[in-house]
Amino acid sequence: MIHAINEVNQNDSILPDVQLGYTIYDSCFTISKAVEGTLTYLTGQDEAVPNYRCGNGAPLAVLIGAGGSALSIATARILGLYYFPQVDYSASCSVLSDKFQFPSFIRTIPSDIFQSRAMAKLVIHFGWTWVGTIASDDDYGKYGIKNFKEELEKVGVCISFSETIPKVYAREKIVQIVDTIEQSTAKIIAVFSADIDLSSLIEEVMQRNISGRTWIASEAWINSALISKPEYSSLLGGTIGFAIQRADISGLRDHLIQLDPRNSGEKLITEFWERAFDCMWPEHGVDASRTLDLKTTEYNGTDVKNRIHIIPPLSQRLCTGKENLNEIENTYIDVSQLRLTYSVYKSVYTVANALHNMHTCKTGEGPFVNGTCANISDFQPWQPPSSVCSESCQPGTRKGIRQGEPVCCFDCIPCADGEITNETDSRECIQCPEDYWSNANRDECVHKVIEYLGYNDVLGMALIALSIFGACVAAAIAVAYLVRKDTALVKANNRGLSFVLLFSLVICFLSSVVFVGEPVAWSCMTRQVLLAIGFATCLSCMLSKAVNLMLKARETKAKSPEGTTKKLFSPLQQRIIALIFVSCHACLCAAWLIILPPYPVKNTQSQNIKIIMECNEGSVVFLCCVLGYDALLAAICFVFAFIARKLPDNFNEAKFMTFALLVFFIVWISFIPAYLSTRGKYMVAVEMFAILASSFGLVACLFVPKCYIILLKPERNTEELVSGKTDTNDRSAPPTSQSLTTSGISTACSLVTLN
Repeated sequence: MIHAINEVNQNDSILPDVQLGYTIYDSCFTISKAVEGTLTYLTGQDEAVPNYRCGNGAPLAVLIGAGGSALSIATARILGLYYFPQVDYSASCSVLSDKFQFPSFIRTIPSDIFQSRAMAKLVIHFGWTWVGTIASDDDYGKYGIKNFKEELEKVGVCISFSETIPKVYAREKIVQIVDTIEQSTAKIIAVFSADIDLSSLIEEVMQRNISGRTWIASEAWINSALISKPEYSSLLGGTIGFAIQRADISGLRDHLIQLDPRNSGEKLITEFWERAFDCMWPEHGVDASRTLDLKTTEYNGTDVKNRIHIIPPLSQRLCTGKENLNEIENTYIDVSQLRLTYSVYKSVYTVANALHNMHTCKTGEGPFVNGTCANISDFQPWQPPSSVCSESCQPGTRKGIRQGEPVCCFDCIPCADGEITNETDSRECIQCPEDYWSNANRDECVHKVIEYLGYNDVLGMALIALSIFGACVAAAIAVAYLVRKDTALVKANNRGLSFVLLFSLVICFLSSVVFVGEPVAWSCMTRQVLLAIGFATCLSCMLSKAVNLMLKARETKAKSPEGTTKKLFSPLQQRIIALIFVSCHACLCAAWLIILPPYPVKNTQSQNIKIIMECNEGSVVFLCCVLGYDALLAAICFVFAFIARKLPDNFNEAKFMTFALLVFFIVWISFIPAYLSTRGKYMVAVEMFAILASSFGLVACLFVPKCYIILLKPERNTEELVSGKTDTNDRSAPPTSQSLTTSGISTACSLVTLN
């Protein structure tokens, strides 16, 4: 820590013109000493007085420590009352992650929750199902082993025994734990404990010579020099554990070997010197008459190997201060395994960078009220205890007055949907603008989601694919008709109208594509009009055909006298009839587009969190007239086709026309409730589906039967078979529905009735 502070003070890029100081308190690895040192640090004098500061000089910035988890939990509870920052380098207990209990605590070492899970996964990986657990009697051990056991119990691993090592040495308890280990059949033992607590247990296990166990170690003792003794190798060989990440710290070894107790005057360094070299510092009280004799005593550096961890009684030999630290062989000068040491190093730099941010803060960009900054030479990181009737209402809530209670007492009421508050203790919530909606926390207005059936939407792509497929099918049928245009079946009942009918079906299929994409002015004006004209053309052609079939059916039923035929419509007349119906519909659509055309709108009322992009039809009256016109054509066509459905031809087009119109009516009648019960892009999808379903129904009923004969049964595509006439000399043959015009002028399968 001292090395890191010196680095910061010598670095001009961090805290320029500011020097960091420090005070070190020894916790003696006990909670009472850690708490005493914390209160003394806060008070600023030797006597610890809670809630009192009597020190002078530089402001207190942070407390780094207090070492183990149990010590840090005790100090963090005190520091949390004042929101005084604490950075710990070795307290890994998972409970310290609770910001409610420890609001000002952070650490540079991972939480034990990750280590517990890793140890559990290790057990699961090797397939061990019978495990013993041992934990130190503190928060570190209890919480660590608790999380470890919970992870194992999830996968059915059984716990053979679970023991606790006492914090104060108790021979009886240690013997009882070792007896349990010896008697248990579990060969895997997981230990969550500090090395100083575990050492007495390991010593007892060693004396009993209990071997054949595999130990799983926590980071607190896996690489501890106190545990990793050569005499323990037979017992602990094969131990598996997780260690803190190792790192290199430049310049640390030079800093360590440059310590000189003669110049520093620090008690910590002189005590270390006495333990490292097994000598007594003169000022600590040695008989002066023995000084000369003691000074001549030879010193052997190898005799103090591992002296840092094995501390024997001090000898009476005087320290000279000239002893060479390079000659000792212990963990002090070994910088090859800097794990916890590196965590301390990171803690110092964490604090230094935080103070640097405070020092370089610019007015107007600071974290406090109105962007103000703190003064690094005069700041107080703690706050007095809070005493309020009701806590402040956070953004997203508003104050609600409690009837009959003082104004300091109130309820915090969450804002309603679409309303926010972005300040503390707001009395009213603010309504979000029309195109915005409140977020989940009710503290910010966010843009509503814009919804429409887009080209990149899976549903939109599927419907477009069906539209193109339907148009291709209709076009393919037209090509087949064109290739076989002179056959009887193609010529039957006006070949020209059949081509116009197929063209209109292509328009119907492709009109549904206009419904996909963000609605704009041209697409809104096109979609309904193109659809209506497409169906109007289709139904007008069908109606013209149905009229002729109906007249022929009435002629057949009336049984005309020999040699006479009733006047039927010629092909030209049929086309004129279809053109008249289509022209009337086109005029109606033109009036709609000129007077009250459809236009795109943002629908913000249907759903709170969405803006639905859709088309306003401009005039409901015009829309009903346009669609009603198509419905009227379909109804009249259905009546005429139904009357002519029983014509005796082998291929009776009126019968298939009746089925086609039944499908048409069923689809659009089902469309109405489905359309009214949906919102957003699904309304458009429902309408597209109705267009495609009705169009496929017309293609399937009107043209698939003909295509079957044209393409697969060409031998049946003759005038005799199509008209139902098997013997041309049979004068008793009944008239057919295909006898529509004389053979000289008709392009249909026009057979003159034989007398």
